[in-house]
Amino acid sequence: MLKYGICNEMFQGWKMEDVFEEAKKQGYAGVEVAPFTIADSVADIPSARRAEIRRAAADTGVEIIGLHWLLVKPEGLYVNHPDNALRQKTLDYFLQLIDCCSDLGGKLMVIGSPKQRNIIEGQSLEDTWKRTVEFFTNCLPKAEERDVTLCFEPLASTETNFINTADDGVRLVQEINHPKFKLHLDVKAMSGEGEPIDGIVRRTVAYAGHFHANDANLKGPGMGDVDFVPIFQALNESGYDGYVSVEVFIFEPDPVTIARESIAYMKKCWAQVGR
Repeated sequence: MLKYGICNEMFQGWKMEDVFEEAKKQGYAGVEVAPFTIADSVADIPSARRAEIRRAAADTGVEIIGLHWLLVKPEGLYVNHPDNALRQKTLDYFLQLIDCCSDLGGKLMVIGSPKQRNIIEGQSLEDTWKRTVEFFTNCLPKAEERDVTLCFEPLASTETNFINTADDGVRLVQEINHPKFKLHLDVKAMSGEGEPIDGIVRRTVAYAGHFHANDANLKGPGMGDVDFVPIFQALNESGYDGYVSVEVFIFEPDPVTIARESIAYMKKCWAQVGR
């Protein structure tokens, strides 16, 4: 059976404790946290509040999967900027994110942040790539210490000009070559690659530590044209045993409906796998 998770940012204005309760009610095993929904900076989340959130999830019976939407706030950070001081400032914050993730009980972090990784005008792909490798290599001692896996997310060219395909992501994972640095696969992102998503999954999922379920239309799984049966068939055949976590970008009609309809659709598709 797949483990189903859901991201918390669509529950706008909800207390984390209430998100956990609703996720459990709808049948999700885990909740993925966008840290900006708690505070503009993780430095402003005191240890006591981190412990409260972790305990609330455990008491509810859901797992905190980890963190995503990492660099929405604070503003101005950049993982591969040519300015050494800015890159160091971003690294210092990223290490704080790893600590926060572990303090909450999370085991992974999804690295999307398209606007904080773009190839800057005048910079080469080669130099941007090298700085990216260096940045995440410098994060890995902390990630290993705190038992947090960093999962890099390829994103479509409409969002970023750097690392747009799952194959590009695999190349980054292979070059960094560390058990705490893996690929993240996202259905919306793979929808823009111009080939069947199940084929991409079969080719790359061995490198993946996490998976986001959504539709090319930015809504939940089952709310658009993407058929999840072949996708789940590919995950099953590949032996993927991580979370499939619902992440949407259009928060309509409301979070409860999105949560309910998304998991119902995914369970329906999973029931057809292998037939």
